[in-house]
Amino acid sequence: MKRLSGLKKIRTAVFISGTGSNLENLIKFSLKKKSPICIKFIVSDNKAKGLFFARKYKIKSKIFNFMNEDKVEYKILDSLKKNKINLICLAGFMKILSKDFIKLFDGKIMNIHPSLLPKYKGLNTHQRAIKNREKYSGCTVHFVNSKLDSGRIILQKKVRIYKKESPESLAKKILKQEHLLYPRAIKKIFPNL
Repeated sequence: MKRLSGLKKIRTAVFISGTGSNLENLIKFSLKKKSPICIKFIVSDNKAKGLFFARKYKIKSKIFNFMNEDKVEYKILDSLKKNKINLICLAGFMKILSKDFIKLFDGKIMNIHPSLLPKYKGLNTHQRAIKNREKYSGCTVHFVNSKLDSGRIILQKKVRIYKKESPESLAKKILKQEHLLYPRAIKKIFPNL
């Protein structure tokens, strides 16, 4: 493992459900010399397109079936333990983790959400922001706690919503900012690595 000024990088797992653009962004960030993290494990709840990046960058990955949620979390925890994971980054992960799971990783699970929290928690954030004629939306990196999208905010980035904005065009603009914000938030949490 690479060392940074005598300190090891933080062994990180990324949880995904979709295309994995934030995953690829985090992998590229993790490979930089001044990055405090190294990604050692990727978790998905389906055959997500984003698993392509696990293969491309030769990172261990596993698909977990969430049909039986109690048992699946034990299996995930077991895999995290085996891979000595100390930090979890949720990147478009569409399952809600249980309170018990979150408690075990208290303060060590981060998420990126496509709105300016506390506004628009949950799904369909872009449609809701446009429908309510908001002037701004954006993205938020926050710690995960037992309430949906309610953990302590680490960083946010505002994005202007224009009159003829569609949910798709807004999503694209915000995703660009997500790719800049997530690495900055990680550096903010681990400034000395």
